Amino acid sequence: MSDRNRRPIAALLSAMAVGWTGARLLTIALPWFVLTTTDSVAATGFVVFAQMGPYVVAQLAAGPLIDKIGARKISIAGDVVAATFLALIPVLHMASALPIPVLMLAVAIVGAADGPANTAKSVLVPAASKVAGMRLERATGLSGAIERSASTVGPAVAGGVVAAVGGVNALWITAGLTTVGGIIIASLMPNLVAEPDHEERDATYWQRQKSGLRFLNEDKLLRSIVMMIAGTNLLDQAFVAVLLPVWAKTSGHGPGSVGLLLAVFSAAAVAASLAAAAWGHKLPRRLTYIAGFVIGGVPRFAVLAFGAPMWLVLAVLAVGGLGSGFLNPIIGAIKYERVPAAKLGRVSTLTQAVAWSGIPFGGLVGGLAVTLAGLSGGMIAIGGLYFLVTLVPGLRPEWKEMDRQHSSESTADSGDLGVTKHETELAAGPEERVVGAER
Repeated sequence: MSDRNRRPIAALLSAMAVGWTGARLLTIALPWFVLTTTDSVAATGFVVFAQMGPYVVAQLAAGPLIDKIGARKISIAGDVVAATFLALIPVLHMASALPIPVLMLAVAIVGAADGPANTAKSVLVPAASKVAGMRLERATGLSGAIERSASTVGPAVAGGVVAAVGGVNALWITAGLTTVGGIIIASLMPNLVAEPDHEERDATYWQRQKSGLRFLNEDKLLRSIVMMIAGTNLLDQAFVAVLLPVWAKTSGHGPGSVGLLLAVFSAAAVAASLAAAAWGHKLPRRLTYIAGFVIGGVPRFAVLAFGAPMWLVLAVLAVGGLGSGFLNPIIGAIKYERVPAAKLGRVSTLTQAVAWSGIPFGGLVGGLAVTLAGLSGGMIAIGGLYFLVTLVPGLRPEWKEMDRQHSSESTADSGDLGVTKHETELAAGPEERVVGAER
């Protein structure tokens, strides 16, 4: 395989790594900047909400635009806009021209640009992996490892950066990282275009959005997986936001134990994601997927419910992380195989929206469980729900399609990922060669 064929996937993964690092830095730098400049907890909450609300909404709304305009263009444009307004914040601060409403407007624009840009990068994965001759499990495993690594190491590094240079300068660094990500995509990522969807060439925005929703509703396997993830995300949020902090307080281990347990879980998940990248294609998907959820879910609730010693809790969280790390590579590979390339943008944003839909309610569910049944009873109740949510869908007949599609994939480029016949030429350079609508 030539270096030029590897270049798209290498550029894409590099841009993802830079982008996730900047995102983790921003989650620490932005609240700290607001707290230190306003000394207001309420203002901090409003500013963070002003960033994340548009992030989620714009991510969902951008799906049809990604399919029509092109994932590469949306990624670059989003990075440029986000970097510009991130840099504008410290400039306005130094000019004493940054009241809270202006700050909220700036971070809202950042969030609205970041959401589509991040989704667009994920949409580029199957085409880039096909040009490189890389199996989907390997590409999704590597991208998953990058994201989890950023989640594990990123907050600690971000905290150190903010402590060393301050919130204002950390925002400059975040803007710089976002700019680098955009430059990588613009200069090294070729315009891998999809075969155009002739039936939708003249479709309106809402017709495209409805088409994506209809596809997701009609694909029973993909729909079942997304609904299952929505349930586990809700219960995971209950665990992280309520059950785990309450356990740390009542057990006497303190808040540091929360960070330690989550770090151990995430580090093990990174290792599993790398293993999935190397050997995931050899594993039975259905069994691996269900086992990963069961191992990564129920045991951690049980070990905390029954007051196990800290060493055993750490061991169980580490094993749980190993199980969890195999999940996202499988989910990504299934999605990329089943969704037509011309619809991948809108289906990706819809699946993301459904998967995240339960997260805002996780804290409420966790609080209600502890209030009604106490910590141990709440752990058992949430853990039992987790077991049902993960196991019952896996028994449905459409889940057998996981392994049927997997077993039929003998090479990395089997299946129609929608890349045009010009893909080898396109891999040679980043010039735009528009053939219909990109993806």
